[in-house]
Amino acid sequence: MVGSALVRRLERESCEILVADRQTADLTRQADVERWMDKNRPQAVIVAAAKVGGILANSTYPVDFLHNNLLISNNVIGAAHDVGVEKLLFLGSSCIYPKFAQQPIKEDELLTGQLEPTNEWYAVAKIAGIKLCQAYRRQYGRDFISAMPTNLYGPGDNYDLASSHVIPALLRKAHEAKVQGSPEMVLWGTGSPLREFLHVDDCADAMVHLLKTYSGDEHVNVGYGSDVSIRGVAEIIARIVGFKGTLGFDTSKPDGTPRKLLDTSKLAELGWRPSITLEDGLKDAYEWFLRHADQRKAAA
Repeated sequence: MVGSALVRRLERESCEILVADRQTADLTRQADVERWMDKNRPQAVIVAAAKVGGILANSTYPVDFLHNNLLISNNVIGAAHDVGVEKLLFLGSSCIYPKFAQQPIKEDELLTGQLEPTNEWYAVAKIAGIKLCQAYRRQYGRDFISAMPTNLYGPGDNYDLASSHVIPALLRKAHEAKVQGSPEMVLWGTGSPLREFLHVDDCADAMVHLLKTYSGDEHVNVGYGSDVSIRGVAEIIARIVGFKGTLGFDTSKPDGTPRKLLDTSKLAELGWRPSITLEDGLKDAYEWFLRHADQRKAAA
């Protein structure tokens, strides 16, 4: 999702776009990454690749989320240093912050408290990537920077209910409930946690802006600037999808972090703010889902 958005955004720049996708290189294999880097010799690198998923996936596959993400970070950042990449941007995640961090979360909240247990494996790997960029900057003078996006959604998202994040899961649940004529759509948890959501095209635009304007040791938060409850976003999604039933809540399932809103004042001072509203972004995401659902049916 993020990689595709970055390609769309970079097409508006005067640059040659190089893509290391799954078909080109296995980023968990050091030899593959070194071979790709040595062949292509990029001037700038954005590390958007990651093993990602929601609460269920993180809880079920802790080894995959820790091990694979550590390998990707170590291999790509190390190989970028070896071939003399001029600028590297590492994408982390807002889950790096403590479960009970001060809200909105400033960058200096990192490593000040206990992580949220439902995604600590992924968070530890992302924190290691941030620290590796800082280490290369301090030891070798590399212009390697890090950005921490909030919860992302949009075209190219994962709609598998076993591994998806909250927005694609809610969009699919609402759509299927509408099609099946279900009287109720059941959500995990209480619906009370507050979350911040950023459209992936806004995120890609922020990444390009940081490549152009930022060179510093500390990571930079990338967010929308306001949050909404899970119940609230489900109600918006139900309206967009056209689901007329009621919302139910399975309180036997975990809520995760109570609130997660990033302080994006640092990014604002660098001259960037989001342009896609949550309502417009959700409509765009649902339209993409419908197009690709039709394509899957045609292929079947």
